[in-house]
Amino acid sequence: TWLDLAHPEDFKESEKQLALLFTRQISHYNIECRIKHRNGSWVWVHDRGKVIEWTSDGKPGRLAGTRADINDRKLAEEEREKLQSQLTQAQKMESVGRLAGGIAHDFNNMLGVILGHTEMAIMKSGTKQPLSNHLQEIQKAANRSADLTRQLLAFARKQTIAPIVLDLNEVIEGMLKMLRRLIGEDIDLVWLPEASSSSVKIDPSQVDQILANLCVNARDAIAGVGKVTIETGTASFDESYCADHVGFVPGEYVLLAVSDNGSGMDKAVMDKLFEPFFTTKAVGKGTGLGLATVYGIVKQNNGFINVYSEPRQGTTFRIYLPRHLGQAEQTSKNELTATKLTGNETILLTEDEPSILEMTAIMLEGMGYTVLKASTPREAIRMAEEHMGNIQLLITDVVMPEMNGRDLGSNILSRYPDVKHLFMSGYTANVIAHHGVLDKGVHFIQKPFSLKSLAAKVRQALDK
Repeated sequence: TWLDLAHPEDFKESEKQLALLFTRQISHYNIECRIKHRNGSWVWVHDRGKVIEWTSDGKPGRLAGTRADINDRKLAEEEREKLQSQLTQAQKMESVGRLAGGIAHDFNNMLGVILGHTEMAIMKSGTKQPLSNHLQEIQKAANRSADLTRQLLAFARKQTIAPIVLDLNEVIEGMLKMLRRLIGEDIDLVWLPEASSSSVKIDPSQVDQILANLCVNARDAIAGVGKVTIETGTASFDESYCADHVGFVPGEYVLLAVSDNGSGMDKAVMDKLFEPFFTTKAVGKGTGLGLATVYGIVKQNNGFINVYSEPRQGTTFRIYLPRHLGQAEQTSKNELTATKLTGNETILLTEDEPSILEMTAIMLEGMGYTVLKASTPREAIRMAEEHMGNIQLLITDVVMPEMNGRDLGSNILSRYPDVKHLFMSGYTANVIAHHGVLDKGVHFIQKPFSLKSLAAKVRQALDK
């Protein structure tokens, strides 16, 4: 019969419509449903009809109706709904990212003051003083908070980065020992690199963040003994693939995949997977920022991320980063290392947040520098004009009222042609970076910073 051809999901509705028709509760039936084609596939049809003759005992005798093929229209509607869903998700992530970036910026300013004064208090109190233990606990909590804001900035794509061309296989090779310690000895770590070119342009620290977060996520999904697989490869996306995947751009890509044989996820969890603070872990076991961080880093580097998972079947994250044809550059893990962390030069410090201005000045004076403090760009220009000696370094916030840090630097440079410039900020700004990527030759320190990292960055800027 006709009902035998109906799709299982549409059968009940079709049966219900006919029952209402045959009991004269409706005058005609009108239904869109799927029926089995003679080739075995399911096609959408629009059926309309009515009883045109009844038997003497009140039963339907003859029916008349039409059937229209609406398969193309239904497939187009499904495709539109899928694309709309992807677009809505992308817009939601973008708006949450803007909010997260703004919160992280404000928190970084406050944390900078807490960390700076705590570090100086620890140095003055000494480790044997009873107060030292309390100060160290404050420092630990503030550092953990700073880590959270860094993750928020990564998700919001406002992390300031210095990308270089690197061989992804080589970077991962150098991380394997650390990753094995991270996931524990009960979990086997399998490394499957593809021999073909794996050059990408990315900040090396961001590769560390991606792999550490994905491996921790995999570890937490495995109960007892299990396996985590890291593999690389290459991929190419054409126009037709990108037309079906919002945000994807045709081109050549390097693939980084991390898989586990853990508990897997259902669709409800996967729909919220990259949202900040979303977590399925117990209270105190996760912040819900790990995968949000990965998402932000991938997007900041013009890449894509796909997730494949089913309950009890494990999970695979596939990350695609644009393939780079240039030679890999040498990376240095000791960029902040400096042989001398003190000096006697004169520094013009400009910061519109009074507490950060005061704290940074105390730090710099403690290192031996002469510090000229200015709370606005205009005040900095006036001090530069009135100062009788040389000014060797200008340290400025990136975004300030009246004038941004770069324009202030140009103004001071006209008076002191040899002055060096160090920017500081709680989040990235296009004044010194395009989409978070630092302009070549720019010296930058991310807030909140420690006394040691400030000392190293100052010497780096002065000595180059």
